[in-house]
Amino acid sequence: MSDRLRVFAPASASNLGPGFDILGLALEEPGDVVEVEPAETEGVQIVEVTGAPSLSTDPTRNTAGVAASAVLHRIGMTEPIGVRLWVRKGMPLASGLGSSAASSVAAAVAVNELCSGGLSRQALVECALEGEKAASGTTHADNVAPSLLGGIVLIRSYAPLELVSLPVPPALRIVVIYPHIQVQTAQARQRVTERRFEITQVVTNLGNLAALVCALHSGDLELLGRSINDALVEPIRAPLVPGFAAVKDAALNVGALGCSISGSGPSVFAFANDDDRAADVANAMQGAFRQSGFESDRYVGSVNTAGARVLPPSG
Repeated sequence: MSDRLRVFAPASASNLGPGFDILGLALEEPGDVVEVEPAETEGVQIVEVTGAPSLSTDPTRNTAGVAASAVLHRIGMTEPIGVRLWVRKGMPLASGLGSSAASSVAAAVAVNELCSGGLSRQALVECALEGEKAASGTTHADNVAPSLLGGIVLIRSYAPLELVSLPVPPALRIVVIYPHIQVQTAQARQRVTERRFEITQVVTNLGNLAALVCALHSGDLELLGRSINDALVEPIRAPLVPGFAAVKDAALNVGALGCSISGSGPSVFAFANDDDRAADVANAMQGAFRQSGFESDRYVGSVNTAGARVLPPSG
């Protein structure tokens, strides 16, 4: 067993338009870091949480603690073991950036590495999902899977869990704007699960989802942009993001390939085909949010294809 190590897990954008609960991608930044070391007492202890004072250090009520416990249980070592965690939050809560997923992923990977557990990436996703479920009340892998695996991930099935990594066109750039408001995932999900949809809406989303996957395989960014069209969830969640319509229009007017809400919101993402266009899109989106009375943070860059990773020792 190692002495101590640190793991970074990136933020993620999920749904990507038509892919509710089944599509997500990893961002280069921001992200969470979890440090782990062996403990003398059995089980999981959370020593400290920084960057999010409202989060509990009770390992049964913290996503990182739940994920770490799931890994220890899955490893099934012959002798009782314990771990101590430090959770360093690098992104806002309830932001639509997969905050709970990043903590879960970082903890799962860290404990597996510390204990030389040898769990597969698929098994680690399943353990991290236990933490995500503790946060949102449901099991959805569209943040956990890309945060852990990197790239763009499709969840083909949840029972059993089957993950498909999709190609990332080299020119693709992702813009994410986080306005300084919060949208609780449970509240946003309830708005969706209570709704009944017309078959024409479902058909529209199926067509866009299929085209999106084809676009990633062919590298056709124009087709990708046309596929970022959500007839089901975006209309329901848009009222939770003040100024969303203006922000989306601003992005498209300066050449964004497509634009929609990231996860439950309030973050909004857009795709662009190069760095200069991505910067223009980010400026336009932030300007539109500012006109609606909200300051914002921006994250602009390539898709993170590495996912969670062990960091060099600090100091």
